Amino acid sequence: MTVEAKICGLSTAETLDAAIAAGARFVGFVTYPRSPRHVASNDVLKALGARVPKGVIRTGLFVDPDDALLDERLATGAIDLLQLHGAEPPERVAAIKARTGKAVMKVIKVGEASDIERGIAAYAGVADRLMFDVAGGTLPGGNATAFDWTFLSGRTVPLPWLLAGGLTSDNVAEAVRVTGAPTVDVSSGVESSRGVKSVELIRAFLDRVKAL
Repeated sequence: MTVEAKICGLSTAETLDAAIAAGARFVGFVTYPRSPRHVASNDVLKALGARVPKGVIRTGLFVDPDDALLDERLATGAIDLLQLHGAEPPERVAAIKARTGKAVMKVIKVGEASDIERGIAAYAGVADRLMFDVAGGTLPGGNATAFDWTFLSGRTVPLPWLLAGGLTSDNVAEAVRVTGAPTVDVSSGVESSRGVKSVELIRAFLDRVKAL
């Protein structure tokens, strides 16, 4: 099985280019003002998006966005996939998908095993992808903590899905072994300090994923 990777929270040309060069299948841009990874400027977002070659999926992370914010960000032409990281109910996910015409990935917050079942039941019919991330933390994601990976052991997920939460180059092989994750997502695990991506750590993480 080939494992793919998403590098989330990219905000500079240097780190974006490093992620692409090292083989990231997805790159993520954060639209959430409370995050240290927030890309505040639409011009910057447009410029970053334009650097990404076809075949790499440009993901925009949103937290309970309204239509105006989605329209504003999508107008940059820099987003292929919408990652909904808030408390969006299934009806809102379906409405966003229908309104924007974009593929949608819903993030399921996992604190206990039953959260996975509930999340799949609620969103498998409306989302294009799912992401399982740890519940809690000061931010909706990127908190450098993991949930119990055994919750996903041997489980069939009916959509393409990603594993997130506390991943690093040191533990990603074990995470994939336990969960069977087809795609892994990292943000804080490739940072030299909070919100500051490291080219070296990005390369190390992607090298480790490629070796799986």
